[in-house]
Amino acid sequence: MQLSATPYEERLTAPRSWWLISFLVGVSFALILLPFGTLPLLGGLVGGTAAAAVVASAYGSPRIRVVGDSLIAGEAKIPVAALGEAQILDAEEARAWRTYKADTRAFLLLRAYIPTALRVEVTDPEDPTPYLYLSTREPEKLAAAIEAARKAHA
Repeated sequence: MQLSATPYEERLTAPRSWWLISFLVGVSFALILLPFGTLPLLGGLVGGTAAAAVVASAYGSPRIRVVGDSLIAGEAKIPVAALGEAQILDAEEARAWRTYKADTRAFLLLRAYIPTALRVEVTDPEDPTPYLYLSTREPEKLAAAIEAARKAHA
């Protein structure tokens, strides 16, 4: 049994530069502990790098998936039947929907280091959420997967 006509999965991983910053945090901890000797210096380097890497990894852990008749975005699971039109947002339009066009009732899976996004209307009258704003590196593929899932389960 095929789950979706166009399966889609994306992890919103942190950019590579964040991993360099994690190492630099470790170097900073090492320099702070330098007066206490070599062992604390190495502990600061390893511990600081590891702690910063855990934070970067956790922030970049959300996934967006289209599975069967559902869109799973982070902790949210929405049936595709409750979704309306998907609007692909380029970097400029995505910034506008994150700021002055934003609705406080909207569901945002926002990662500022991903410039493009997909805005999907919520058509369920029982749901007060007007739309989903999903940061994605491949908004065209996500929109196509949602549409394919909607048609497959209509």
